[in-house]
Amino acid sequence: MHTIFLKTKIYSGIGSLQVLSAYRNQKIFLVCDEFLLGSGGVRQLLEAVDNSCEVRIFHKVVPDPPMDTVAKALVEFQRFAPQVMIALGGGSAIDTAKGVLYFSKQMPGGSDVRLIAVPTTSGTGSEVTSVSVLTDEESHAKHMIVDDSILPDEAILDARLVLSVPPRITANTGVDVLTHALEAYVGLRADPFSDAMAEKAVEFVYSSLLTCYSNGSDLEARTRMHEASTFAGIAFNKAGLGLSHALAHSLGGVFHSYIPHGLANALVLKEVILFNGKAPAVCARYADLARRTGISVGTKSDQDAVWDLIRYVEDLKFQMKMPGTIRDCGISRKEYDHSLATLTLNTLKDWSLSLNPTKAAAEDVVKILNSIY
Repeated sequence: MHTIFLKTKIYSGIGSLQVLSAYRNQKIFLVCDEFLLGSGGVRQLLEAVDNSCEVRIFHKVVPDPPMDTVAKALVEFQRFAPQVMIALGGGSAIDTAKGVLYFSKQMPGGSDVRLIAVPTTSGTGSEVTSVSVLTDEESHAKHMIVDDSILPDEAILDARLVLSVPPRITANTGVDVLTHALEAYVGLRADPFSDAMAEKAVEFVYSSLLTCYSNGSDLEARTRMHEASTFAGIAFNKAGLGLSHALAHSLGGVFHSYIPHGLANALVLKEVILFNGKAPAVCARYADLARRTGISVGTKSDQDAVWDLIRYVEDLKFQMKMPGTIRDCGISRKEYDHSLATLTLNTLKDWSLSLNPTKAAAEDVVKILNSIY
């Protein structure tokens, strides 16, 4: 039996921000970062909000949101007592808002607030997931809150908001989308519904990511990547993630100033495909996805189709000028070796690992971590 829960109402298309005008006489708590406050993103959103609404802005979101930031936002949220919360930004803004919503519901009286996610990057898929990833700055570990109550009520996919995303961030977030889809396709909870979303996500990445990287003003390609991110989010929210994200969360928790989340996935993706693909059934799944999306063509064996997939991933990274190793990210061997024990432990504790199709032990994690330096 398959259980599918699709709560979020999705508005996709140019000008979809205008659906916000339907809210009248509401107190709206807007969560974003300093950049969007100053770059015009907030202004663009507020132009769509009816003048009868009162808006309070929390603009202290930072990458890899720490618990401390969520706590500060929660204090302002409770004082304001809104009916609507809008998360404007990438995964960090949306995860911060989800964290606020989750903890507010744990308090006496709870919190019945409508959550609207407005992504400004095409990457995390957080606008359609029941997951919030928050960072413990003391342990350098990332913790996942997984609860259907934090699924956004609405998601607004307006590609105009990503036209100005620079190539480097386009590359990082795009590979994050690809990783979400690949992990969902081989995840332990995969089913025909998540497969369909994962396949479409990879198809759109294959056709559109390099165009977005080289010509960020291409609105059609940007729209496809924005939708690919959401497709992949729906897929992994059902099927789960895996070893790539467990490693990426660990690397980001320790080296967040050097390695953004999407880049962390790019660094480990090839090795994880090779590791998982040692199991014939998993190899067949990767091969099937590669064939269905045009990455592999002809009557090749499963192993050869998987190598086509790996070559595609590596060529994609090369064409987008992404760092290929930990060394390329500016981290010394001494510093990296000093962190290996923490990286390994945090990877093994990460919730994502529980749904990886191939069991990974500590020695497997260490081997992968060493291979990417």
